[in-house]
Amino acid sequence: MKADDITAANRAAWEEAAPLHRKQNMAGLLERFGQPGYSCLDDIETGILNGIGLAGREVAQLCCNNGRELVSVKNLGAARCVGFDGSEDFVAQTHELAAAADADNEFVCCDLYDIAPEFDASFDLVTVTIGVFGWMPDLAGFFSVAARLLRPGGILFIYEQHPILGMIEPGKRDDPVVWKYDYFDKKPIIDTDGLDYFGDGTYESKPKYWIIHKMSDVIMAALDNAFTVTHFEERPGHISNTWYNVEHQGPLLPMSYTLLLTKPI
Repeated sequence: MKADDITAANRAAWEEAAPLHRKQNMAGLLERFGQPGYSCLDDIETGILNGIGLAGREVAQLCCNNGRELVSVKNLGAARCVGFDGSEDFVAQTHELAAAADADNEFVCCDLYDIAPEFDASFDLVTVTIGVFGWMPDLAGFFSVAARLLRPGGILFIYEQHPILGMIEPGKRDDPVVWKYDYFDKKPIIDTDGLDYFGDGTYESKPKYWIIHKMSDVIMAALDNAFTVTHFEERPGHISNTWYNVEHQGPLLPMSYTLLLTKPI
């Protein structure tokens, strides 16, 4: 399949899932974000962002989903915050959360590969978190977009699930760890099992496509777009809401990683 076809199919699958996620999560999120200064970010993400320094920073998030993380970034002291996502329904949810938090975040619904040039060189920090890269058929193109959004010297912060997890069939806490996919196979994995990773259920969904990008693919896509690696750490923490069978059974695998990249001045 062509990259545009994969992107369009995945966007349709997420649009289909958005009302389900809204039903499961929105009421609780609205209540929590109604509390002044609330942040949903874990200690690792919060620590790295505080280490970068958010005061006065203009921040973009790619694939922002319902905006909960970017509203949290705003509550931690960032200046202008703009989130980009391909799902109209999820972007509608972002506005609800921002309103609950009284945060003046901006959110844009668009194809991530086609973000308007008006946003070029507008940000000091771009963030990518939890389950983004596997949906992206063109990893080099994704990093190219991040690079053009950043000002010279800007930082790209990635907090992602580790790609080795893509080899394993996800499961509940006591399910066996089943190695199913080839780490080096670049063919997209297609399924119609839905995206209900909060409600622990499946449904017959529109087809969606997942690509296993090796850890080296991520690093090289960054280097090919002239980024400098300033921090990289593989971590045991589970951040994905899916591979509970890996989290609770040994031997311990890397389940996430953090990566900081700097655009040349």
